Amino acid sequence: MSEILEIIMIVSFGASWPLNVMKSYKARTTKGKSLPFLLLILFGYIAGIASKFVNEAYMANIGQKWYVLFFYFLNFIMVSADLVMYIRNYRLDKAAEAKQA
Repeated sequence: MSEILEIIMIVSFGASWPLNVMKSYKARTTKGKSLPFLLLILFGYIAGIASKFVNEAYMANIGQKWYVLFFYFLNFIMVSADLVMYIRNYRLDKAAEAKQA
C-alpha cells in the first residue's frame, strides 16, 4: 500500500512537467523560471532514486515493485527536459539582449 501512495505522490508531482516543458518551449524565455528550483527538484529525484537502490527490502522485491522506480525516473527525465529548455531559453534571452544593445 505504501508503494501505491508513493506512486500517487510521484504522479501528482510529475503530472505538470510535460505541460511545463511545452510552456518553456513555446515561451522562448527564462522569465518566470527559477534555475535553483529546477536543480533542487532534480536533486530531490536523485535522492528518491538513490533511496530505492539502498533499500534492501525494496531491492529484494524490485521485480514486483519496479513501477515505483519507473515513476521516479520518468519525473527525473521530465525535469531534465525542462532544464534543457531553461538553458536554451537563457541563450535566447542573452541573444535578444545583445541584439537590443
